[in-house]
Amino acid sequence: MNKRVIASSTLASVLALALGQAQAADAKPPQEKCFGVTKAGANDCAAADGSHSCAGQAKKDNDVQDWKYV
Repeated sequence: MNKRVIASSTLASVLALALGQAQAADAKPPQEKCFGVTKAGANDCAAADGSHSCAGQAKKDNDVQDWKYV
């Protein structure tokens, strides 16, 4: 019975370690809004001046009102 408990404990430890590493790999680093670096149509959300309200609506490259997460 002791061998069975040890084997189960070892298996559980290995699985927990593998799961913990998988979750750590999925974690994203913090991001911040970077204004003035977007290409036309490639912004991440609304313009700072309210000229548009959604992603992908930037009209020109490097507009200081449009932002992208970096």
